[in-house]
Amino acid sequence: MANINWHGVYPALLTPFDKNDRVDFEMYKTNVDAQVSAGVDGIIIGGSLGETSTLLSEEKRDLLVYSKGIVPSALPVIVNIAEQSTKVAVALAREAEANGADGLMLLPPMRYKADERETVAFFKAVAESTSLPILLYNNPVDYKIEITLDMFEQMLDNQNIQAVKESTRNTMNVTRMLNRFGERYKVLTGVDPIALESLLLGAHGWVAGLVDAFPRETVAIYRLVKAGRIDDAVAINRWFLPLCELDIHPKLVQYIKLAAKATGIGTEYVRAPRLVLEGAERAAVQKVIDDALATRPELPDYLNLQNFSNAEWA
Repeated sequence: MANINWHGVYPALLTPFDKNDRVDFEMYKTNVDAQVSAGVDGIIIGGSLGETSTLLSEEKRDLLVYSKGIVPSALPVIVNIAEQSTKVAVALAREAEANGADGLMLLPPMRYKADERETVAFFKAVAESTSLPILLYNNPVDYKIEITLDMFEQMLDNQNIQAVKESTRNTMNVTRMLNRFGERYKVLTGVDPIALESLLLGAHGWVAGLVDAFPRETVAIYRLVKAGRIDDAVAINRWFLPLCELDIHPKLVQYIKLAAKATGIGTEYVRAPRLVLEGAERAAVQKVIDDALATRPELPDYLNLQNFSNAEWA
């Protein structure tokens, strides 16, 4: 089984397109290089921010193979699986492993609102089809199925189900998971506006969105918290919050792509049915971005903090 320690910052990467609706690999590399330089701990491709529902199978495969060629070998490349069929999800897990993926992020069944027994069976089937470490994505707000603590209890024997992207928007779930399971499951916060609070409660990592436009600030907050420099982390977070709130809107893809364009590491092109922002909506989002850029804080040397310790690779 591949090893991922599930501590740190894991960007849910955008998929940049060019004006002809093709994947823009040059801009993708620009963004990935910025993430690596900022100190992220891995990358996640083909997630919601990556517009997975509009990507062709061959585009997802090409992104994985390309990513493995440009990302340092120490950083895991994690592939998202969001499917409505157990059979397809199992096939994609095996394909991702064959193509060099280091781990999987796995959503509950899509479209059909599976019950507890069906959802657990789905997760177990995928886990048993691969040796890759798995991060379950718990987001009942957007995907209507909650992975409860009792469901995690039923998956304890599936050792490659190792972590959860906690996106219920209830910070109590961080403590509930830690109280019930200790270190058995790593907990990664998945909602940018409450990431700081979740980290302070003990979340091990952060699957981040605005990191796609502001990688250094995101990693700085994480590392400052883990080094015990809470006041410094809070100060950056107060500046960051208006941007982070772009992550909880139905048009988070368009909003975050506009931010990534503003910082020079993305394009605003999206794939239909999404459309590029226009009019008053675009102006309002652009103002949030411009206001943030005008007051962008000077960061401490967060890559060389005393007392910072990310857990050793498992």
